[in-house]
Amino acid sequence: MNYRGRWALVTGASAGIGAVFARRLAAQGANIALAARRKDRLEALAEELKTTHGVDAIAFAADFSKPEVPRDLFAAIEREGLPIDILINNAGYGLPGYFDQHEWAAHRDFLELMVTSYAHLARLALPGMRERGWGRVIQVSSVAGLIPGSAGHTLYGAAKAFLVSFSQSLAAECEGTGVHVSALCPGFTYSEFHDVNKTRGLVSQLPQHMFMQAEPVVDGAIRAVEAGHVVYVPGLWNKFVVWLAKALPRPWAAAMVRRQSAKFRRT
Repeated sequence: MNYRGRWALVTGASAGIGAVFARRLAAQGANIALAARRKDRLEALAEELKTTHGVDAIAFAADFSKPEVPRDLFAAIEREGLPIDILINNAGYGLPGYFDQHEWAAHRDFLELMVTSYAHLARLALPGMRERGWGRVIQVSSVAGLIPGSAGHTLYGAAKAFLVSFSQSLAAECEGTGVHVSALCPGFTYSEFHDVNKTRGLVSQLPQHMFMQAEPVVDGAIRAVEAGHVVYVPGLWNKFVVWLAKALPRPWAAAMVRRQSAKFRRT
């Protein structure tokens, strides 16, 4: 893939999968707009991308749990004159515990970031992509969006399932326009995610074959969106889990997920 001269917007770019997307796209020539809450990290990454890959890079502080942020971000991007050809919707976190253990404000912010901001950013980016006849949208979903829900992290799987269906609909609507849309559905990936939601102690006890490094996850996602694959599950273990959940009768699959999730979800 050669993205030289194109601009990519990567959300949640301060660490983990988002930072790897930024590095991989920059290595392929893309200029990078970075968005996340921790601007100091973004600015350091922007300098790294400029120095290492000779691309342009700019950092935007953005808290996507605030409804106005996608609109304000794109207004800032337009003032800079940056045509966004690649959108990596990646910002996210987990909210451990049972649903009624959190105030509604926490759930509202979660849904705003994990669902609404993804849709809002896609709505803002797509017209320009269509007009230019080229675009790539990768929405970072999860294996959790493809299997039955379980206790704890109550809205996480539901939000990720939304992203799968949303991506499928967008892909159908964009067919023939030069715009490709893909939902990336990774399983356990080495990143800060489990440190932030305070489940590192639990997931550290899981077998290592269940984990992937972020680099092959991202590389596979980029190949998948270029090939027009709308739902991409990286890794043989993750593919097996998704296949098994679909192959089993629904009550059996739900029971399997319920048993296994107790090992890594803090309730």
